[in-house]
Amino acid sequence: MNPAPLEAVLLPETISELTGLGQFGILGDMIAAFLAAFFVGNLMLAMTGVAGPWAKRKITAAFTDRIAVNRVGPFGLLIIVASAVQLLAKELIIPEHVDRPAYDLAPVVIASSAMLGFAVIPMGSGIQLADPEVGLVFVFAIASIASVGLVMAGYASNNKFSMLGGLRAVAQNIAYEIPLIVTGASVVIFTGTLQMSGIVEAQQQALFTVAGIGIPAWFAIVNPFAFVLFLAANIAELGRNPFDTPEAPTEIVAGYQTEYSSVYFVLIYLGEFLHIFLGAAIITTIFLGGPTGPVLPGIVWFIIKIWAIFLFTQWLRSALPRVRIDQMIEIGWKGMLVLSFANLVLTAVIVGVFVA
Repeated sequence: MNPAPLEAVLLPETISELTGLGQFGILGDMIAAFLAAFFVGNLMLAMTGVAGPWAKRKITAAFTDRIAVNRVGPFGLLIIVASAVQLLAKELIIPEHVDRPAYDLAPVVIASSAMLGFAVIPMGSGIQLADPEVGLVFVFAIASIASVGLVMAGYASNNKFSMLGGLRAVAQNIAYEIPLIVTGASVVIFTGTLQMSGIVEAQQQALFTVAGIGIPAWFAIVNPFAFVLFLAANIAELGRNPFDTPEAPTEIVAGYQTEYSSVYFVLIYLGEFLHIFLGAAIITTIFLGGPTGPVLPGIVWFIIKIWAIFLFTQWLRSALPRVRIDQMIEIGWKGMLVLSFANLVLTAVIVGVFVA
């Protein structure tokens, strides 16, 4: 495999050059940045729109030997439009005695935190809104803001089940966010940079050659233990099966989202799937070489990789039972945390002995 070189051109700069907006100074740059953000945002929203109402049902049906949506449009694709109209047309019911400001803001916080995270993700073909030197720290910080939204939703709903869901979300995020960040730090030790483009660039060269084919130096290959650990912690952080205890319907109805309907429910649902794709984008960037790959354009490889991770999360949803809340906390604090620090120390020793 001879991966294509990482393109250094950022999308806002490309739009500025192609449209001539650069001649208008700061105003032109702002318009170019807005157009770039509009493109990336709608790309993510389009994938989420396909994943939630359609792909999730099709994948789950395939795993469980059932028939999914197949009557609304070709292959059931128009269920995406039908579900959107159905949910948005429902009455927005606001329960009595809710904390209205927090109740209204919670869905927005959950969805917007995921959208902001894509700003620093290199998607290939020159598509990257920003490339700060602390890109990895930025995306972790932005993604963790969703926890605030979950707590706001649970507290503001004035419902005991919602409150339990919010408390579970806090406990889960604290238990798994530390292993997630510590495991990500092991990649930083290898690369020596927090910049997302720098992490992707460090995975460009061939690790070794087999039958004339170069095996890329993806960190999933260099350090598979860290890859598996990060993947598991990410799934727990997202609250996907088997770690979906904050919204366990058999225990707490629907947790933090019990009292939400109509457009508010859509925003929470949208935020959940956006965070799945954001987590997949982070994994792709720091462990799977980012958008690099042979023959196909970088953006195509990027989309293929994040959809492969999405498929894996849906397989887990169909294959594994939900763990209890006490088991989930125990796995995080007694298992993942210890393993993540062990991986960090081992990585530092390997880099210090063999690389330095």
